[in-house]
Amino acid sequence: MIDADDLAPEPGRDLTRGMDLAALRADLMAHGIEDGELDPDPFVQFVAWLEQARQAGVHEPEAMVIATATAAAQPSARHVLVRDWGDGAFVFFTNYDSQKGLELGQNPAIAVCFPWNILGRQVRVAGRAERTSAAVSDAYFASRHRGSQVGAWASAQSTVITDRAELEARVAQVEVRFDGVDVPRPPHWGGFRIVADEIEFWQGRPSRLHDRFRYRRQARTDEADGVWVLERLSP
Repeated sequence: MIDADDLAPEPGRDLTRGMDLAALRADLMAHGIEDGELDPDPFVQFVAWLEQARQAGVHEPEAMVIATATAAAQPSARHVLVRDWGDGAFVFFTNYDSQKGLELGQNPAIAVCFPWNILGRQVRVAGRAERTSAAVSDAYFASRHRGSQVGAWASAQSTVITDRAELEARVAQVEVRFDGVDVPRPPHWGGFRIVADEIEFWQGRPSRLHDRFRYRRQARTDEADGVWVLERLSP
């Protein structure tokens, strides 16, 4: 996986320094995405765009919309934060008994969108979700603020509660339970890897003649293990 400390700006184009967001958006829309400009590896390209969004001051650029569906194909969507990326997958953490967790248990198909609208950009992902290992979930949970650790035990995410007081009472009970000791990871909480089959980079352009490039993973064979094909799409 790629760590946040390994992020590097897009080679040859650092448009963010000394430029306000409106001017940066206009510059990006004027430039677009030229043929041959994108890295052959979609995760390297994602890192470049994410770092540019960070440098531009985009609020929570790691926020992504994930869409899940029940076994009966009833969809739902919400924002979560991506916590890791690379090795063909994006990683986020959640309550496995939440609506999204239960839906992914029924139907692992998932769609993702990073909505960097203020820059006139978005990155879309389609693939399937699988749980991370217990070791990965344990390590990330241990890095969280203690208040978030307590909250993971106290909140039965997506279930109905009477009022705020009920939630706060559960928090108090958990704080007493783990007083003076490290808070362990709840068995119902952990990570999902979004194993990407397609990743699209979208750059807004004037007259709605946008630039769209899709990385599509080829079927795995003895000769090619998930090689990416890059294609330009009509806007």
